[in-house]
Amino acid sequence: MFATSPSELWSVERMLSVSGLEFMRAILDGSGPHPPIARTLNYRLDMVEEGRVVFRGTPLFEHTNPLGTVHGGWYGTLLDSAMACAVMTRVPEGSYYTTLEYKVNVTRNLPVGTEILCEGKVSHAGRSTGVATGELRGAADGKLYATGSTTCLIMTG
Repeated sequence: MFATSPSELWSVERMLSVSGLEFMRAILDGSGPHPPIARTLNYRLDMVEEGRVVFRGTPLFEHTNPLGTVHGGWYGTLLDSAMACAVMTRVPEGSYYTTLEYKVNVTRNLPVGTEILCEGKVSHAGRSTGVATGELRGAADGKLYATGSTTCLIMTG
């Protein structure tokens, strides 16, 4: 279920009452709301485990730039989501995170309509920072379309 209004998102209190891994699993199993941006950009959470998440998505014509190629923001948003949500799986109950910075390297043009898997993996999760990397690959052939890295700030509620 995609949230369609702010009232459908979890309250801060409810989000802080579970670990980040529990929060991410709730989104995956449908007991928590899927982020509204995922509907807009045509992607969804596909897999969650501690330190790793995978999103599945397909760019549409609506995600192209004036040249007709998939906009770099589509790559960036999926990588930011996967990498930061991977960090979230390592955030303890009573804490939350925010992205401090992320970097994206596009390795090749992603044709419109190509289904992808976007994986985020944690390399470090401490008390105050989390670091993760990501890869955006073709679901059918495993071709690498983009990579990324991120640093997230972990804060107590």
